[in-house]
Parts: sequence; C-alpha cells; structure tokens
Amino acid sequence: MTKPSLIPAMPVTSPFDARRQARSLYWRGWGVSQIAEELDLKRPTVESWKQRDKWDDAPSIAKLEDCLEVRFMALVMKESKTGGDFKEIDLLGRQIATLARVRRYEAPGGHEGDLNENIGKRNAGPRKKPKRNHFTADQAVELRRIFEAGLFDYQRTWLANHDQRTRMILKSRQIGATYYFAFEALIDAVETGRNQIFLSASKAQAHQFRSYIVAFAKLVGVDLAGDPMLITSELVGETEPAAELHFLGTNYRTAQGRHGNFYFDEFFWVHGFEELNKVASGMAMHKKWRKTYFSTPSTIAHDAHPYWTGERRNRKRKKADRVEIDVSAAALKHGVLGADRIWRHVVTIEDAEAGGCDLFDIDELRDEYAADEFANLLMCEFVDDSLSAFRFNDLVACGCDSLVDWVDFQPYADRPFGNAQVWAGYDPQESMDGDNAALVIAAPPALPGGTFRVLERHQLRGLDFEQQAEFIRAVLSRYNCTYIGIDATGVGAAVWQLVSKWFPRAVRIDYSIEVKAQMIMKAQNIITRGRIAFDASWVDLIGSFVAIKKTLTASGRSVTFKAGRGAVTSHADLAWATMHILLNEPLDGKAKPTGTMEII
Repeated sequence: MTKPSLIPAMPVTSPFDARRQARSLYWRGWGVSQIAEELDLKRPTVESWKQRDKWDDAPSIAKLEDCLEVRFMALVMKESKTGGDFKEIDLLGRQIATLARVRRYEAPGGHEGDLNENIGKRNAGPRKKPKRNHFTADQAVELRRIFEAGLFDYQRTWLANHDQRTRMILKSRQIGATYYFAFEALIDAVETGRNQIFLSASKAQAHQFRSYIVAFAKLVGVDLAGDPMLITSELVGETEPAAELHFLGTNYRTAQGRHGNFYFDEFFWVHGFEELNKVASGMAMHKKWRKTYFSTPSTIAHDAHPYWTGERRNRKRKKADRVEIDVSAAALKHGVLGADRIWRHVVTIEDAEAGGCDLFDIDELRDEYAADEFANLLMCEFVDDSLSAFRFNDLVACGCDSLVDWVDFQPYADRPFGNAQVWAGYDPQESMDGDNAALVIAAPPALPGGTFRVLERHQLRGLDFEQQAEFIRAVLSRYNCTYIGIDATGVGAAVWQLVSKWFPRAVRIDYSIEVKAQMIMKAQNIITRGRIAFDASWVDLIGSFVAIKKTLTASGRSVTFKAGRGAVTSHADLAWATMHILLNEPLDGKAKPTGTMEII
C-alpha cells in the first residue's frame, strides 16, 4: 500500500499556492472570512475549497503535521540562525519522526512496535550496531518527500534542471539557495552514491552546507558525522563505495585528487576565481558529474563576470565560432541553456515572490535600501565600481579563511582573543528608524607595517543612544580593548559621551571633508597593500567599502566621499567603522603607544 502523504495533493491555483495556504490557516483556527481577507481572495472561493477538500474531516495528525512543516520551513530559511533556532529545528525534526511512527501504526499492518521501538527489543539478544551515516530505502524516500513538499517554484526549476552539466545561477539574497542546494546534494548522494563537493570562499561558509545537511538527515532519524562525510544507502547497494561529501574553503588544493558533483557558493565574491575554477572543473571533468555555480552579483570587474556573459569562452576563438548570450534578467527568468552549454537562471526578489516565497515585504525593502543597493542585492544587477573609492578586486584579495588561518582567535570563547589588544570602531545610527549602526573589532598589527585583522563586525538597528552604548560595552567586555573611535555626528555625540564614562580614552571623531579624505586615503593605502584581512565570506563588509563613491560637495568646489543610506551596508556603515580603527595608525604605519583598560 502506498504510504499516505503528510499533505494531500492539491492543484496549484496561484503562484503562491493560495489553496494550500488557505487550508493551513483554517487548520490553525482562522475563519473562512478572515482567510479570504488575508489572502485577498473571494469568500465563496475559500468556502468551496473547504467543502471540496473536506478540511473539517481531515485527521488531527494531518493538521499537526501541517503546523510543524510551516514552522520548520520558516526556521530553515533564515539566513542567520541562533542557537535557539538550531535547537528548535532539532526538536521539530523529532516531532516529525514521532508523527511518522504514528502514521505507520495507523496504516494497515501497523503494530505497537511502530509507536515504541523498544517493544521489539524485548528479550532480544545482541544486535549489530546501526550503520553509521546510512540511509534505508524508506528513509531515502521520506527524505525526498520532505524535500519536494517544501520547494518554491524557482527551486522546482532548479530541481528540474539538476542534470544539466553546468548550471550558473544569479540570485537575490536570502531566497534559500544554500538551503536548497545542500538538500539537493544530500538526496543525490543518497540516491545515486555520487560524491558531492562544496566550494566556498572560507571554511566557515562551506560549513553552512554541512549544518543544513546534518539537520536534514535528522528529519528521517539519521545522525551524520565526519568531514569529509561518508554516506551509504540501500538505494545504491553495499557493493558500491560510500558517497563522499567534502566541504572546502581555501583548502581546496587538498581535494585536487577528488571527483564528484561540485557546488560553488557565492562565486562572484571569491578571490582568484580563475585558479579556483580550474581546480573545481577538474573535479567534475567526467561526464557523469555536475557543476553548479550560484551567487549574488558583485561587480563587472570580477574574474567570473566573463564566464557569466560568455566572453570568457569567446576569447581566442574565431569570429564564426563565437556565441552571443543574452544574460538579461528577462531572458533568463525561466532558465535557458545557452549555446556554450551552460544553463543560466536569474532569480530576482520579485521572481522569488512570484514563485511562492512570501518571506519578504518588497515595498518595505525598497524604502529601506538605497536604489543602487536594492538593484544589486535583490534585483541581480552588477555594480560598476569604477567610481568607487575602493577597488573591488583589492578588497576581495584581502579575504582569508579565519577559522583556518587565525589559530590565536577563538570566536566562540569567553575571551576570543585572550589578553591581546584590540581596537574598535563605531559608526552610530542616525535615528531610530534610519540607517544601521556598525561596530567593528580588529586586532592591530603586531609590528609596524603589519596586518590589521578584522575579528568581529556587528550591525544594529532600532536602538537609542543608551542601548547603542550598552551594546558596545557588552561586546568590548570580552576583549582587551585599548582604543575605540566613534563618529560624534548627531546621535553619535551622545553615544560617545556615554562610552567615554567607562572608557575615558574613547576618541571622538568629528566628520569633515578633511577628516573623511584622511580616512579614505589611509584605508586605500592599507587595502591596496593587503594590510587588512577579514573572513572571505563577509561580502557585506566588501560591499560596504565599494558603496563609498567620490562626489562633489554642494558648492561644487571640492571632492568628498558619500554613500547612500540602506539597510544592509547602511550604505557603508561597516566601512566607516573599520576606517575609524585604521585612522588610529599614523600615516607612516607606526602604531601609537597604547595603554590597557579592563571593561566590566
């Protein structure tokens, strides 16, 4: 007998599946009229769905499963998760597994052992330990069912084209791409036994894939471990070798002898794309392997841009052999296999919403983001950094793999940097409903002319000056901070005054054309010489610097530097906060003498 689905099959009546959403709301206690008003539907339509699909007759377990699925999907789609989020994901996974046992018990042939697995162990002799990282056939089937039940339309497009030899996807931020491709790769490993390789700018970024995969496996009762991770499955057979899952950052060279499907995350933001891509392509040279590149856009100066446009293929080819690729968002809205055998797809935030993703309020985002920032982050438009005060490629070259390269920094420890000194920079929030504030913590060079290491960066929003000062105090209490520079413009004056009460050496920075020019000049010198390092996955910090552009003052008589205001880069709050730190080093690169002060 076919196992019943958690959610009865229903036709999709609109891009966001209004029928399914209406049923879910009804099972959560909403009235028909309320549902019709919430989803902008006619009441008779909702009433008709209710009668035809027999919502009132659905078993209680189906309603519980629907509620769990809604909450689970909301959590896994979050870009940045807290410890509490991961605990709740784990709890929901156990609840889903429990309901699955109830389903088996209620099905024909079900028995008490389906509810309590310990019953079958009574008087049993020694048994073999369960295989590590192993999926049974039933678990594999259930994993795919859960996966497909939660997809948006654009993710279904990716799934329908998962066998394309090369996929290149340009996407809006926070639409669930990393989540999707982690799940896709796990299912491919379980069902085919093929190796999967995840390539990112840093180990921390690559491990986001691993975190998702471990959570997905728990949904069907499998605890995955290991790095690389070895997975076996009944669907593949015991005679086949285990599928290997590799999670690679800057240590990609160690996997040059490996082979498998590979996923290149945020490839438009990595340094040395040409070299990385040679290694990655070598991993998937056999025709059975698949290559997937996906990223938000950066600038047209990035090494990967010619690959996207097809210009890289046309180099050194005769005119007759060249191809023309239309890479506009309109042309690639539904995905197109180009003449260069690359399947390209563009998913803007508007496309995501049309495809069922209801996680955004686009009108609100348009108000929060500067127009150019909205176009870049959410509408998949590349940035021309020719007018920027900082060159994108110089900034990307400063990225590193902090978890691998900085052995003296433990980000999750009570004292992440021990008793070694750090400097801090703070760019305040101008108003409660205005831009973001930013706090940056960096380790100054150990020797003159050495490298600044950016250890932490934080963005704040919606805090008054007292709350901002208290946040600074809480973060700095974990470090031996010897300097903090604060922009004292507007609200910043109040923040500086409060901070200086418990940190008398807090430096007040009063912005002027001359001060801005000095900060920019110092930062340009440090960045172009590679004297600053930060985790390569921090694309928000890179974007913040690129957002600063040269412009004329209102009088038109002199040059200044500005960035519009937006919600993520604020526009450039992280960059200004970082420059407050760099300003503490004299132009000749010789550090000023400092003392120490304990912050409690």
